[in-house]
Amino acid sequence: MTFGKRLFDVTLALLLLVPLSLVMLVVAGLLLVAEGRPIFYVSERMRASDRAFRLIKFRTMTAVDEDAGATGAHKAWRITRLGCILRRTRIDELPQLFNILKGDMSFVGPRPPLREYVERFPRRYAQVLRTRPGVTGLATLIYHAHEDRIMARCHSPEATEAAYYRRCLPTKLRLDLIYQQRRTLALDLWIIWNTVMTVIIPGWKRRR
Repeated sequence: MTFGKRLFDVTLALLLLVPLSLVMLVVAGLLLVAEGRPIFYVSERMRASDRAFRLIKFRTMTAVDEDAGATGAHKAWRITRLGCILRRTRIDELPQLFNILKGDMSFVGPRPPLREYVERFPRRYAQVLRTRPGVTGLATLIYHAHEDRIMARCHSPEATEAAYYRRCLPTKLRLDLIYQQRRTLALDLWIIWNTVMTVIIPGWKRRR
């Protein structure tokens, strides 16, 4: 499936870039006027246990000199008003189309982890990252809303780290492994469709 999946990723990314380039230009202009530079948030993520890449998103938070770890309630004050909209609509993820074209990411797969996560769980990630990281995935689709609720109750970096390592990451890794074992083009299309519908229609998963 690897060649077919890659062909699908490149073809879909190129098709989406035609209409979405204008959207990205408008968002970049709004961010520049409303928030100033930088427009993009660039973060080191891991494509494999020993291979890093630079993930690109539109910036949704006020910039700080150092930023690491999962996002919890202790970082909520940094999310800008425009950033809230970009996050809710997932428009902040659009620049990852270029990550896909470069070959660092796929449309569907495990979310690309920080280096600190891979170093903490090397055996698990050695297996999970046999699959190219994705913009969305089974774990994202099933667990994202629940993870947000857990993180919203964490009001310090220590509480966020403890909750993420103890409650969120193990579940997400299990879901990533389930996807890896069962991945097909049909499953990828199902995940993409449901991700899009979840963004467009609030409560989509509950209505099905």
